[in-house]
Amino acid sequence: MKHCTNHYLTKTRTSLVLLSSSLLLAACAAGPNYQRPKMDLPEHWATQPSTTSSATEKPANAAGERWWNLYGDPILDKIEDEALAHNVDAQVATARILEARAQLGITESDQYPKLNANGAQSRTKRSINPGLFIPPVRILEFSRVSLDASYELDLWGKFRRLSEAARADLFATQSNINAVRLSLTAQVAQQYFALLSADAQESAIRQVLAGRQERLALDKKRHEVGVISEYELHQSEADADTAQSQLISIAKARDQQEASLALLLGRSPRNVMHGKLERGKPTLTNVWVPDGLPAELLLRRPDLQEAEQKLIAMNARIGAARAQFFPTISLTSYLGSESISLSNLFTGPAGVFQFAAGIGQPIFNAGRIKFGVKLAESRRDQALAQYKQAVASAFADVRNALFAQESARQTLTAESSRSRALSKAHKQAELRYQVGISSRLEFLDVERNYLQAELNRIDAERAQRTAVADLFKALAGGWQQPTIKPAQQPLPS
Repeated sequence: MKHCTNHYLTKTRTSLVLLSSSLLLAACAAGPNYQRPKMDLPEHWATQPSTTSSATEKPANAAGERWWNLYGDPILDKIEDEALAHNVDAQVATARILEARAQLGITESDQYPKLNANGAQSRTKRSINPGLFIPPVRILEFSRVSLDASYELDLWGKFRRLSEAARADLFATQSNINAVRLSLTAQVAQQYFALLSADAQESAIRQVLAGRQERLALDKKRHEVGVISEYELHQSEADADTAQSQLISIAKARDQQEASLALLLGRSPRNVMHGKLERGKPTLTNVWVPDGLPAELLLRRPDLQEAEQKLIAMNARIGAARAQFFPTISLTSYLGSESISLSNLFTGPAGVFQFAAGIGQPIFNAGRIKFGVKLAESRRDQALAQYKQAVASAFADVRNALFAQESARQTLTAESSRSRALSKAHKQAELRYQVGISSRLEFLDVERNYLQAELNRIDAERAQRTAVADLFKALAGGWQQPTIKPAQQPLPS
């Protein structure tokens, strides 16, 4: 009895050892595990704060995901929501998520057994020519039903690495849609500001045109009574035609801008052709980025997350490629019935089953597996270089956006001051011309300068608002975190 007990304990211990070894072996996966690349990142932001303070200035960390709310324009808020809901690129990116999720499901299914139900029935007529081994039965019937199962043991982690890669592809696709949405919201805001700028420039030109047309009507009467010459009348006509030509050009640009924005919003062809876009009045003029924010905050950018997930996927595929070097162990079985009579198919004697195990080991394939590993490694190295470049480009985007916003603010200040000065000069020149103190050429020269200055001021306002959108795009949108506004410093020359 004691001998039987010891024998049983020995067999049990051996089984446990074999089972533990199998589990440990199954837990190993070929190929390198992913580790985030080490890069020399700056410790914090190098901000360029505004030299002046304004009630319309707001901190970048005061905005959440809907960073465009800082502009305080309900119309902009409305069309941003419309673009996010109906833009074609955003819809395509969403469909790609469904594609990647389905591909992940297909890849993960390889880790599980496959079970199929099969059935067959045949009726065969045999020859009656005499022969030594021909049975007397001429017509044979055969019926078979079975439940077939097959399973490949993932001892080397090939399927797990492939699932890891597919999962990273899914995360990359999800990050891609975030990048598309971020770029879309910035682009909608920029085109909206361009449309408002075109409206304002058209209004300025119309105002100048109205004045020139009034003077032209007066000059025609003065010419009829001989006060001015025909030469001066033609000059007045040319001035009015010049303003009319500018008005036509800006109206064309405004119409094209409105059509482009309608397309960006995902509107119907009918709406693109005949629809009109509402206009609002954005108030935001400047955004400052607080000092002391960690540089790792930028790693939340969706394009960087997408690049890193692609790197993770390529790294996992190295393991799947290396697993090809090792043996493949497959288990197959079936359980069913077969009979020459359909009526006896499900009786006891008709039952059949089989359980089989197979193993395969690559011996010679002309280096195919080795080159497959090198191919996977080279793709991983490409993804690594692209990820590092994407991180460096992201910091460059932030640096350029910070400088561009402050530069645009200073340009707007200068152009606004110049426009105000020339507006006063224009009024004074018109009075001087009417009383005969200054010549017509002097007045027209001041008027042209004033119009150009006003157009430049409007464009500078558009550029400043656009620079804010570029900044939020570079920062991966807004975030909310209490901070203290840094001491104001001048923009370096």
